[in-house]
Amino acid sequence: MKKLLGLFCVVALLSACSTTSELFGGSECDSREARNFMANAEDRVFFEYDSSELTDNAKEAVDTQVKWLKKHENVNVVVQGYCDERGTREYNLALGERRANSVKAYLVRNGIAADRVSTISYGKERPAVLGSTEAAWAQNRRAVTVVKTAN
Repeated sequence: MKKLLGLFCVVALLSACSTTSELFGGSECDSREARNFMANAEDRVFFEYDSSELTDNAKEAVDTQVKWLKKHENVNVVVQGYCDERGTREYNLALGERRANSVKAYLVRNGIAADRVSTISYGKERPAVLGSTEAAWAQNRRAVTVVKTAN
């Protein structure tokens, strides 16, 4: 059982690396800062249906990002906004943008320079979990913060 759990953890880490690597030119998982961020800060927050308001749990997660970013003042991040499959493509792109901007605004209010944080929305185009259930939708209503490395 321990071997299976270990294998699962390795696969999860590698899949996260390949996703961020594709987004930022192939060096994301080679970045010491990216690995450090993933190990020491909560990188994702979840949202209620049709909402971009940070919950108390989401604020706690972003607080870990604030703490990490204050210790690593030379690091910039990208906040990616996502939605579940319900709604039109256009609506979900706008909602994903509001979600990413909500996280960015919280970071900035808590002392992170705005020019260190960029945002992007993927709407419903990159689900974390496939399926048309509330459990799947809840995992897809998210914002994910990733370390941006120089290309």
